[in-house]
Amino acid sequence: MNDAADGPRDHHTAVTASFDTDAAAPGWTPPTWEEIVSTHSARVYRLAYRLTGNQHDAEDLTQEVFVRVFRSLSTYTPGTFEGWLHRITTNLFLDMVRRRQRIRFDALADDAAERLPSREPSPAQHFHDSHFDADVQQALDTLAPEFRAAVVLCDIEGLSYEEIAATLGVKLGTVRSRIHRGRSHLRAALQHRAPAPRAAAEAGAPAGTVPAPGGPKDAGLAAVSGQAGDATRQGRS
Repeated sequence: MNDAADGPRDHHTAVTASFDTDAAAPGWTPPTWEEIVSTHSARVYRLAYRLTGNQHDAEDLTQEVFVRVFRSLSTYTPGTFEGWLHRITTNLFLDMVRRRQRIRFDALADDAAERLPSREPSPAQHFHDSHFDADVQQALDTLAPEFRAAVVLCDIEGLSYEEIAATLGVKLGTVRSRIHRGRSHLRAALQHRAPAPRAAAEAGAPAGTVPAPGGPKDAGLAAVSGQAGDATRQGRS
């Protein structure tokens, strides 16, 4: 599939939810901005870190996401709120890559930053508790931004192909292509961690499957570089 055929997306149009699985009941009242930050900041930061690959850009991207939420909350159409946040976060990341300049946190009302609630543990601590090891993160960082976004949304965030297509504003076939190509690149980048065929057979693991020493999250991504990644996603495609 040709990614270029989809053309650039206007993320300013992404102010309504794309999914309807959690459509709100009549009379639904949107949460306050402070409630959204308190509830969703850790998840948004984790996704931002997976996409950017470093703490500084992840913090900037997270702040910019909530700037966008602050601006758009009054026009939000009830739907799957996490899907809306996924779309904002991913599109802002891709915009950041295209601009190749630092995202600035300067669009909130003057006192809005002061109203950010203090949270314990912090989003950074949430990430620290489940981070990838450096080898896996480096492999993820080598992916082209469009491939990285698709793989992160599918294999880490657990979105279906249809949800990813809605989030990225591209065709389903493009999503399949990006995930397939992204996984292929990851498989090649992590091949040095694969056990030899004999050792793998003795351990009961398929040859070419990459071990993941860093915990459950590492195991989930490492599976992508072996046979388990494709098999896991078949049922959700």
